Amino acid sequence: MIETYLGFGKIIIADLILSGDNALVIGMVAASLAPELRKKAILYGMIVAAVLRIVFAVIATKLLAIPGILFVGSLLLFWVCWRLYQEIREGIDAQAELALEAASDPASGYTGAPRRTLVSALISITIADVSMSLDNVLAVAAIADGDTQMLVFGLGLAIILMAFAATMIMHLLTKFPWISWLGLCVLVYVASEMMYRGFFDTAHGVGPMFGLVEGINF
Repeated sequence: MIETYLGFGKIIIADLILSGDNALVIGMVAASLAPELRKKAILYGMIVAAVLRIVFAVIATKLLAIPGILFVGSLLLFWVCWRLYQEIREGIDAQAELALEAASDPASGYTGAPRRTLVSALISITIADVSMSLDNVLAVAAIADGDTQMLVFGLGLAIILMAFAATMIMHLLTKFPWISWLGLCVLVYVASEMMYRGFFDTAHGVGPMFGLVEGINF
């Protein structure tokens, strides 16, 4: 039971700390719209981002069951950790907070006649999110470890948080940067555990697959 709760907690933390780049894109795109369209763009953009993560994460969870993929996934997750480290250093969360605040302020951003539609803005957000979803997908899929219920529940909660409290979340991460550093530590731990299993696991590890080790049943 405790492991299940810890798993939910890890997924939520990972989803929140990896949402800064998406919030930044959504805020910047929304700020380019006429003021009356911005709230809809932010809300729909967050929902699109969250739904895409769920779809990709469910697919990734199935793929991680393929022998050898777990080890490759751990290498990619370490790359995600490096990217997150750079984003924390660069203050992406603070930039995202400012972008969302600007989009929420009718006097900020673009205030002229509408020059793009809400649909075109959502298309831009979706395209950007598809290219940025790898980090979140890898993290939650690795933490869920094949538990689809845990995966969907954790990301479902993240949808609510990101759709209705995105600016507050970015403000929280900006005011308390230790949360992001804690999340980074969690991801490094998950990546390390994933690499260990990806090498030694009897069923899916590259070690037994290539005859390097006998393997361990996890």
